[in-house]
Amino acid sequence: MRQTLMRPGVAQTLPYSHGVIAAGRLLYISGQGPVDPATGAVVEGSIEEQTRLTLDNLAAIAALAGADLSRAVKVNVFLADVREFARFNAVYAERFPADRPARTTVQATLPLPGMKIEIEATLALDD
Repeated sequence: MRQTLMRPGVAQTLPYSHGVIAAGRLLYISGQGPVDPATGAVVEGSIEEQTRLTLDNLAAIAALAGADLSRAVKVNVFLADVREFARFNAVYAERFPADRPARTTVQATLPLPGMKIEIEATLALDD
């Protein structure tokens, strides 16, 4: 069983699913960035602002599957500038205060101008 999820009302400008439920047990959320869901445009700002918006976008997709980010088991983070890691990490720690998911963070060239961060996640839907 496999079901793709697309967030209603979000401009679809790239060829990917916002989320995929596999075998009804895991939700794979494609990389999300600091993008306004209504326009598909990058919302420029500080790494803290972009991190919050990116996590909000992930949470909105998790909600489509009846879950929230507390169900995350693995998170991959891509930063345009690894020197902003500590500032990103402070915001991330607010969103994941305990029982944190496994995580990988790397520096990367991101696909859209103005993007400082992209995050993908895998969530456990079943206990």
